[in-house]
Amino acid sequence: MTENASRAADFPKGIALVIGGSGGIGAGIVDALAQAGCDIALTYHRNQSAGEAAALGARTLGVDAQAHPLDLADVSAVESLLGELVERHQRVHTVIHAAGADIAQPYISNTTPAQWRSAMTGEAQGFFNLVHGALPALRAGGGGALLAVTSSGGVRFPPGDILSVAPKAAIEALIRGVAREEGRFGIRANSVAIGVIEAGIFLRLQGGELDETWLAAAKQNIPLRRFGSAREVGDTVRFLASNRAAYITGQTLHVDGGYTV
Repeated sequence: MTENASRAADFPKGIALVIGGSGGIGAGIVDALAQAGCDIALTYHRNQSAGEAAALGARTLGVDAQAHPLDLADVSAVESLLGELVERHQRVHTVIHAAGADIAQPYISNTTPAQWRSAMTGEAQGFFNLVHGALPALRAGGGGALLAVTSSGGVRFPPGDILSVAPKAAIEALIRGVAREEGRFGIRANSVAIGVIEAGIFLRLQGGELDETWLAAAKQNIPLRRFGSAREVGDTVRFLASNRAAYITGQTLHVDGGYTV
């Protein structure tokens, strides 16, 4: 089989939807999918220029890629986008949630009910809204892959990270539920739990909240003694989304350099 034929066999005809494809990790996923010859629709929340740049980068690799504004809090907007993609591309075969936002890092004892509500509503509710819209689209195409980028903090809790870990734990529960209930429709659901990745939010905080003391201590907690890259996350997501992982569902694959060991 030629390389091009092998790449094309990894994904069926149709399109992959990457929520948060404008972010650092999301853009790494978009690039990995494009490298595999997969057409892509990606979303951004506010940063249109980053979304357009990620789409342009994918198009230079020879695939169809378009950026769309989307707020996951808007249920009708989620449903509308998925309907538009099915109509235009005949099939949505992959839906990936890679959206993230800067959050406060209080200890649980200092976390307010308002902070908790905001974190759970913004991320966990947003992912549920995506699942609600995605399942009919995936079923209509004969199945496909649902993936979420979550956190290794669900296994080895980092103090002060409750507002990130808690909503991702809810997302993990949804992933397992979808895997259990939707497998009969050919839908697979998995997650990629990440550790410290040198992209997106990390780069914005480096040198500020993440000073040299923090960086050195974090590396000491990682068996590989280094941080990960967006490309390494993207390659893992691409594998789980592809036909090469056709018999894998309901699983969490940790991309954390061994942090959870």
